[in-house]
Amino acid sequence: MATDPYQAGMFKKDPYFKKKDCAGELCVVLDGSFESRALQLMVPPSRAFLAGDIHELIVTDEQEAGPGREVNRIAYWGFFEVSDASVVVAGDEITVGGKCAGRIAGFDETHMPNHLNVVIRAAERVSGAELGLALGDKVRIVKKA
Repeated sequence: MATDPYQAGMFKKDPYFKKKDCAGELCVVLDGSFESRALQLMVPPSRAFLAGDIHELIVTDEQEAGPGREVNRIAYWGFFEVSDASVVVAGDEITVGGKCAGRIAGFDETHMPNHLNVVIRAAERVSGAELGLALGDKVRIVKKA
């Protein structure tokens, strides 16, 4: 049986030496939050985002959120359609419409194969509606600095 190199701790440094930015735009703005969502973030810290895919953006103020962890306090930003494909990695920086920013905490597969939940760590847990996000707002995910 194959070993997951992330779970086995085989990587001693960031293997993502260089990668393209991932970009897209909001196709749905959401309004809602939960205190006890119990999202289970996957152990692998990366996912391929293909052009045309639609993924959900969920924000948490739980600063310990990361691959393999459970996340409870969340708010929904919205769904975005990928236009520029790439690989997205936990720790990457995300901006939406220039109005909100955070770092990718990890990924939850609750709704797969329909869509992936992309969980974002941010200072504030505020919904897309509360932030004033709009349909068509640009989403950009870039390699962590």
